[in-house]
Order: sequence, then C-alpha cells, then structure tokens
Amino acid sequence: MGHSHLPPPYPPSPERSAELRERFAEEARSERPDLSALCLLIGADADGSLDEAGIDAAQLELDRLAGELPYRPGGPIAWAEAVRRLLGTRYGFHGTPADYQRLESSLLHAVLRRRRGLPILLSVVWLEVARRAGAPVYGVALPGHFVVGFGEALEQVLADPFDGGRTLTGADAGLLVAGATGAPLDPSMLEPAAPLEVVQRILNNIRAWAAARPERSDVALRAVELALLVPSHPARLRYERGQLLVQRGEFVAGAEELDTYADLIEVVDEPAAHKVRRQAHSARSMLN
Repeated sequence: MGHSHLPPPYPPSPERSAELRERFAEEARSERPDLSALCLLIGADADGSLDEAGIDAAQLELDRLAGELPYRPGGPIAWAEAVRRLLGTRYGFHGTPADYQRLESSLLHAVLRRRRGLPILLSVVWLEVARRAGAPVYGVALPGHFVVGFGEALEQVLADPFDGGRTLTGADAGLLVAGATGAPLDPSMLEPAAPLEVVQRILNNIRAWAAARPERSDVALRAVELALLVPSHPARLRYERGQLLVQRGEFVAGAEELDTYADLIEVVDEPAAHKVRRQAHSARSMLN
C-alpha cells in the first residue's frame, strides 16, 4: 500500500484521517477539551492501526487504572504517593533516554501499552488516571521537562512521571529548570497547564522528532496540520506547513500557504513577508 519505504507506524487512509481531524477540531474547540481524547486522536492520525476499538480500549485502560487507586487517600502528598505506587512501582510506567528516539513515545495508546514515553505523555497518563479517581491534579509545563502537580499553590506537590513518579522538592524542580534553560525557576512555571497547551506541546515534540528525520516529513506535516486546528495557534505554523509541502514536492499548495503566511505577517514585519513571498515564488518556479 505504498508504505514500503517507511518504517511503521503507517498513517491511516485519507478518509479516516479527515474524519479524525474533524473530531480533533471539534474537541479542541469545545468548552472543556478532553485531554485523553485529543491525545488518542493524535495517535490515530499517526498510526493507522489504531481503530475505534483501540481508542475505546485505551480510555477503558485509563478508567481501569483509576479504579485501582485507593479511595480519597488524603492530601496532595498522599495522592502523589498513591499514584506513584500504582503507576510507577506496580505497573512500571517510566521513561528512559532511548524513549526520545521513538515516535511511539508521543502517542498515548502506545505509551499505555509499552509503559514508556516522553515526560509529557507519561504525565498525561498520571493526570488522566488521577483525575478520574478525583485527585486535585494538573500538568506543570516546566521548560524542557513536563511534570504533574497535586494540590494548591501553598501545599503543591510535584511528581516526575518520567522518573517513575518520584516526588520533587522545590530544589529538585529548580535543578530541572536550570538544567533545561540555565535560568532559575520562576513561580509562574508552576501554574497548571491548560489541556490545549499540553496538546500543542505534544505536537511540537512530534514535529521536533520528525525534523531530525527528513524522510519522515509526512509525520511533521500531520503534526503541523493538527496543530493548526487548535484555537489560537501560532501563525508561524502556516510557514512551517508551507515549507513542508514544498519539501515534499507539493509546490503549488506550499507556495499558497507561504503567501497566506506572508499576508498575515506583512503588517508587523514587511521585510520578513517579502522574504517569504520570494520563497513562494521560487517554489512555483520549481514546477517548470
């Protein structure tokens, strides 16, 4: 089926992909976007073997894991401990440096199966399991390393799912941030991350994975196209989509997208818009 030159996972059919994107856009625009549903739609758009039964099975697995948590174990520390014991110790969810090399590490259904993934995807598992059990839990988008928080600001407990759910002291969190940015921890970094921020960051990770593998520009293009469906996305995604289309030999569509981006930025940055229009022009000339 035309996949012979690509390693798995293979993408779904164009019809299936269109339907998944419609659902993704609808969920992303809803009043309370469902993080696990959005992550599973990203997974299905990347992996054609994930059908409806597979999506349902992944949601049921999150429900099942939540059902194994103790009933209201206590405050934030007790919750963090209970989730760590279940997911980190009993089920062995954690990450390793090698997980950064795999596309599956960004796909929730694969992370549930392998019990391995990127920090942000393991955090999604923690969040979705703990939330279903009634925990006061949220994602915390530290620069370079996503973690989860339990409880309110004054008694906030941070856990690192990549490290099996180890609880972090303020000093630990400071070290993570300093290691990633060279700058000290800013209290604003500890605010809860909204579901759509989490989704954009997951799609950024997929794009970064694909950028390092030029032969997987198909994966990058899918991630950009999903990111464009998230409300209030960065305009620059259009530029990225245009470049990917040109790179893939779709010169007309790519040039159109580049021109659209030039129109968007012209007001704020005329020289940049001019440069993008030149890129669009040279893309069109590649047709001859």
